[in-house]
Amino acid sequence: MPELKTILGEFRYEIVHQIYVGGMGEVYEALQHGARGFVKRVAIKVIRGKLASQPDFIANFIGEARLVADLIHTNIVQTYHLGESDGTCFICMELIRGVNLEQFLNRLQASGRRLPIELAVFIVSRIARGLAYAHAKRDRDGRLLDIVHRDINPKNILIAFEGDVKLTDFGVAKARGFLKDKEGEEVAGKPEYMSPEQADFLITDRRSDLFSVGIVLSQLLTGSNVFRGQSPEDSRNRVLKMPIPDFCRLVPEIEPRLDQILQKALQRELSARYQSADELLYDLEFYIYHRGYGPTNETLGKFIRDLFQEDTFGVDDPTRGGTAHLDKARSGNSRASSLFERIKSQAP
Repeated sequence: MPELKTILGEFRYEIVHQIYVGGMGEVYEALQHGARGFVKRVAIKVIRGKLASQPDFIANFIGEARLVADLIHTNIVQTYHLGESDGTCFICMELIRGVNLEQFLNRLQASGRRLPIELAVFIVSRIARGLAYAHAKRDRDGRLLDIVHRDINPKNILIAFEGDVKLTDFGVAKARGFLKDKEGEEVAGKPEYMSPEQADFLITDRRSDLFSVGIVLSQLLTGSNVFRGQSPEDSRNRVLKMPIPDFCRLVPEIEPRLDQILQKALQRELSARYQSADELLYDLEFYIYHRGYGPTNETLGKFIRDLFQEDTFGVDDPTRGGTAHLDKARSGNSRASSLFERIKSQAP
């Protein structure tokens, strides 16, 4: 009974709609079909266009999937499956019903609202939690993987409408034995979120990510990225040379203790910067909880649902993946549809 054997061995995916297009990858919402009517909503990531035929990109794409497969943490988007169909590799991941931090900041600006300081610190503390876990990850033989994300920026930070904060996209990360790395020859990451080491084409370690986290925190608190220049070169130069501002003067509501955390995270001298994500996490959580009750996932969830009016969304909204969008995706996105038609059976 070959047909039955094939059916029992299949992972079937059906595209719903496109979620995100980045410089190197595309992400889609899809339905994973299983036995007896089982359906699970997932995210599918593929390499963009012509990059999908370049061996280095394929190798790093596979390396990313292998790396994050074992990164199981509440503040990191989980990976379920690496598959291939007709030479096209794809990664099946946890679907987050929410927005990325860039979309979140844009909506704040458009609505004229300010993010409460404690919620800004809470969001960044969750990023620090995910990084603390990733930085400490070891292989099966107990050796540190020496993971450095190298691309901490608002597009790679997701906030679910329930209030969960998730770090994603380890596509340019470095980790021993998983991804090809040309550090020192090529620069990885977005210039306005780089650490000075990245901007200067130097070798990075986990402390590089903490500088980037400091940039994200300063942006959440002030509403803008102080390192963003007129060009990538200008941004890198600002990261390398611009005096770090007194954030209390920029935003009077920022307390001196919080400014001290920012100043330490943004130290250019490595020995003066936070030495671990755990150390940064402790200071962030002490700041928001030392008086007693502080923000939680539920607090953030209520804020983001109100900001995006999530309670008024209908079943056909893209974040819900309703049937109208499924029909639109089938007829309007031929490249994605053909890809998913080819993904017929994949081994777990």
